Amino acid sequence: MAVVVYDGVSPFELGVACDVFGASSARVMPEVPWYRLSVCGAGGAPVRVDGGYEMVPPCGLEGISRADTVVVPPTERLALVPPAVLGALRRAQARGCRIVSLCTGAFVLAEAGMLDGRRATTHWSECDELARRYPHVTVDPGVLYVDGGDILTSAGSAASIDLCLHVVRQDYGSAIANRLARLLVVPPQRDGGQAQFIDTPVPSFDSSDMFADTLAWVQEHLNEAVTVTELAARCAMSPRTFARRFLASTGTTPHRWLQRQRVHLAQQLLESTDLPIEVVAQNTGFCTAGNLRKHFSRTVHTSPQAYRRTFQVRPPS
Repeated sequence: MAVVVYDGVSPFELGVACDVFGASSARVMPEVPWYRLSVCGAGGAPVRVDGGYEMVPPCGLEGISRADTVVVPPTERLALVPPAVLGALRRAQARGCRIVSLCTGAFVLAEAGMLDGRRATTHWSECDELARRYPHVTVDPGVLYVDGGDILTSAGSAASIDLCLHVVRQDYGSAIANRLARLLVVPPQRDGGQAQFIDTPVPSFDSSDMFADTLAWVQEHLNEAVTVTELAARCAMSPRTFARRFLASTGTTPHRWLQRQRVHLAQQLLESTDLPIEVVAQNTGFCTAGNLRKHFSRTVHTSPQAYRRTFQVRPPS
C-alpha cells in the first residue's frame, strides 16, 4: 500500500489513509497480516502540507512501483503535482494496481487521463469543476464513493473514511472492517455496501432522535412483517404524519430504510454463515429467495450467491 504526497496535500485525508492502512491499525489487530504502508513523494524533497507545515516523505516514487494499491489524497494546488507523480500513477494503473483517490484527489487522476470514459466522484462542491475541466469523465455528485474495480474515487472528507473501510472490507471481510470502524468510532458501513455506485446514505439515528426507539426495535425484528402503520403507532403518529416527518428528517422513506436494513442483515448472514439462501430470506423478512434476490441485486448490484462467494469469511487454512 502506497500513499502518494505532493505540495498542498490535505492532512485530513492523508491522516485517514495512514490511520486505516498504517501501523496504528496493525498494532490493535496484531493477529491480522496488515497492509505494509509507504508514504511516497517525488525526488525526496519536503512536501508542504495544506495547513502550513512541511513533511519529508520517507519513500520516493519507487514505492508506488512496488505497491498493490496506491492512495491519492487531495491537494489544493493541482498545478504543483509533479509530472513524475502522474507518470508513476499511469504506470501503476497499466500494471493492474488498484488506485484509490480521496476527495479531490480525483482531479489528480483526471489530470493523468486515468478517469476518461469512467464514472467518478469528488467533493460535492467540486463536482461541476471536475466535469467542466475533464469532459470525458462522468461525474456523479450524489454518491459517497464509486468503485470502478481498479480505480475507486470518494466524495468529501468523511466519505474518504467510507471508501477506506470499503477497501478493508474487500480485502479482509466485514468482520475486520466493522472492528476497525468501532476502533475509529465511525459507522461501519453507510448505505451502499459493495455496490459499484453508492446511493445517497441512509442516516443513522442517535438517542435524541424522535424515531430512534422505534427503529432500534425494527432492527431487532427484521425477520417479521412490519408495516408503516405499525411503525407510526409505535411513534404515536398517524401513518401519513409518520411518513411525512420521517422523509423530512432523513431524506428517505420508511419503506426504503427498512429494505436497506434487511439487505444489510442479509449481507452479514451471507458473509458469516452457511445458511441456505431460502433461510437467509426468511431471517431477513424477505420471505422468499426470489424476493431476496430482487432487492439484494437492486441494492448491491450482484446476486446473494455471488456476494457470498466473494465476501464470506472463511477460517484460515
